[in-house]
Amino acid sequence: MFKSLTLTEDEARAFEARRAAMRAAQDRPTDPNAGAPPVADDPGGYNAAWTDPGTTLGRIRGEARTSWIVEPADGKLPYSAEGRKLLQATLAKARNTFDGPEDRPLGERCILGFGSTAGPPMLNVLYNNHYEIVQTRDTVAIVVEMNHDARVIRLNDKTHLPAHIRPWMGDSIGWWEGDTLVVETTNFNPGEVLRPYFAATIYISEDAKVTERFTRIADGQILYQFTVDDPKVFTQPWKAEMPLNAAKGPVYEYACHEGNYSLPGILAGARLAEKEGRAPESVDLTE
Repeated sequence: MFKSLTLTEDEARAFEARRAAMRAAQDRPTDPNAGAPPVADDPGGYNAAWTDPGTTLGRIRGEARTSWIVEPADGKLPYSAEGRKLLQATLAKARNTFDGPEDRPLGERCILGFGSTAGPPMLNVLYNNHYEIVQTRDTVAIVVEMNHDARVIRLNDKTHLPAHIRPWMGDSIGWWEGDTLVVETTNFNPGEVLRPYFAATIYISEDAKVTERFTRIADGQILYQFTVDDPKVFTQPWKAEMPLNAAKGPVYEYACHEGNYSLPGILAGARLAEKEGRAPESVDLTE
């Protein structure tokens, strides 16, 4: 909806006012006399009580941003034709394969959080966007709130693991350039190439290299910058930046799918379809 990567302060405030009004409307109590909602194919999954997307735009150095991506200049992911085919094919398999839990996305299986929240790169998603950074002399650990994933970055070893060792979240090594922590990650797990998150789903191949830069620019803010270099998927390396803002702790436990019956329900529905001699219904690939 925006034509530039930054907005004037007047434009930003007008957008934020509209956003605040929409959130206020969503937060109003439900009319007890409204009756049941109309019949629909999709009744929806979340209401406003479960999410808190905020009402303000992200700002970096005082600029209101419309995209975290700063290169390419249009703020969009530079997929190649082949890269987009990989994204669509992998997404189709994830959305339409019901043979067993091993074929379902990592977020459904509580292995990593959905989207690219575990990273790298670490991207904000619907909720649970906190990170706890713990530093020792030889190591920096980043604990991701969603699914409490912990990425361990080695500071005393600039040699990556052998190519056949591919942990979740890749293999990260780091070093200091002045006051900036630079982290290079390779050796991504092939099971992590798809990072599904509604319209913000991304595909990063197992051969990618992600370089992150963490710079404290204020008492309560770290500037997080990263570059994704992945010729298998993109026409050029792409760069992005976002603010990491301090929050008072503690980070509470993320109980992944505690009491959630969706995954057994999905698989049970597929088994019933097979029993009845039909294929499970295909899922629309709209991104």
